Amino acid sequence: MILSKLLEELKCTVTAGNSAEILDADKVEIKDVVNDNRKISEGSLFICIKGANFDGHSCAMEAANKKAAAIVVEHDVELPGDCKIAVIRVENTRYAMAFISAAYFDHPARKLKTIGITGTKGKTTTTYLIRNMLENAGHKVGLIGTIEVIIGEEHIHAENTTPESFALQEYMARMVEAGCDSVVMEVSSQGLMLHRTQGFIFDIGIFTNIEPDHIGPNEHKDFEDYMHCKGLLFKQCRIGICNGDDIHTDDILEGHTCKAYTYGFGEGLDLRAINLAYIRKPGELGVFFDTEGLINMHAEIRTPGKFSVYNALCAIAVAQELGCTPEEIAPALKDAKVKGRIEMVKVSDEFTLMIDYAHNAMALKSLLTTLRDYHPNRLISVFGCGGNRSKLRRFEMGEVSGKYSDFTIITSDNPRYEEPEDIMNDIETGMKKTDGKYIKITDRKEAIRYAIDHGEQGDIIVLAGKGHEDYQEIKGVKYPMDERVIIQEILQERK
Repeated sequence: MILSKLLEELKCTVTAGNSAEILDADKVEIKDVVNDNRKISEGSLFICIKGANFDGHSCAMEAANKKAAAIVVEHDVELPGDCKIAVIRVENTRYAMAFISAAYFDHPARKLKTIGITGTKGKTTTTYLIRNMLENAGHKVGLIGTIEVIIGEEHIHAENTTPESFALQEYMARMVEAGCDSVVMEVSSQGLMLHRTQGFIFDIGIFTNIEPDHIGPNEHKDFEDYMHCKGLLFKQCRIGICNGDDIHTDDILEGHTCKAYTYGFGEGLDLRAINLAYIRKPGELGVFFDTEGLINMHAEIRTPGKFSVYNALCAIAVAQELGCTPEEIAPALKDAKVKGRIEMVKVSDEFTLMIDYAHNAMALKSLLTTLRDYHPNRLISVFGCGGNRSKLRRFEMGEVSGKYSDFTIITSDNPRYEEPEDIMNDIETGMKKTDGKYIKITDRKEAIRYAIDHGEQGDIIVLAGKGHEDYQEIKGVKYPMDERVIIQEILQERK
């Protein structure tokens, strides 16, 4: 590929080596694009990315010695004196990588309907809801998110919620090849901050909600920065669909360049949920509701609570925007399931058991308070906390479970390099700030067995923290551990 083709949407200068001599980008042939110095080869374009622990600019000399055709830099680098390698100077190499990657894969986003979802909670569930609806209406939809990437029949384990721009463009190119006409993806604040989704315009951008999260040394400096990064999506999409009930929606939409619609329960929103009724059957919780505004229909979802209605409303708004009818939306909504997100597992007609990814105090409180609305006989939570992470999370989760559960089974999660009992003791410290009853069982399978064996009529049991994960990380090794499998083993052993 000719270098000029890769740079056609970028502001940059192209010079020969460290000189001021301007190079003709039409005369430079590029064989491939890389940002990993281990993958540099003759004829490649190497993008120098500055990461948290390593700066790719330090590999400029290596790129020249390996006969790379070009490098992309944001400041001067050391090169051999007689080197004529094409040096592409840009303001930000991550931003440049997104546009170069889009061009390298022939702009696949232009051949797809692109839907991006940002927010603190609800991203994963909503991506699957939207995919279900669109597929039910005859579309072929790719998915990129926290759990996995789906391309046709292929399911690829996800490393990041939003992949680096090169991987993202490659996934979309493969979706086009597989016959997809749409892609729905989770767009994290980190992904927006690091320009991973640049290089194209989303057809639809979505905001679910925002609460203080991901604030720290390697993430966002404060809540305002977190909100600002979320809001970047609405300067990069044609249509914005936002939770009108969230108090920060106006801040998120500040300076937006898209046509914006709102959804929620409040008066005056573009799509509203009305006439809510909770569903409770043996082993099943859900909600009935009607919608008015952008589309009028009756809906049923088989997950509990108002936050499930928010997710469903968001998906309905997207589906109707893309031409889906109530007759296509309703059955897809009713049948939608997301692994590890309020995932009901039928074990008894007497009580309800579910698996959820709630792995911090905020998520656990939201889930438990929602389940309280279903008036359980007892609300029982089974959870642990990850090792080599903030102890504050352990204290907070223990205190939340003590306040909002009737009984807690403290167990192990991913202890990593810590002793499980030490983590459990920290959780217990938080529990002791409350009057909550609890027991400690280190082995997670035995903790789940205890919960099932002691389940009573009308109980709701929550296995929190692991969600979609199918492993347990101990001393640097990920051992297979899927709670769905564990539950089936326990039921078989009981027989």
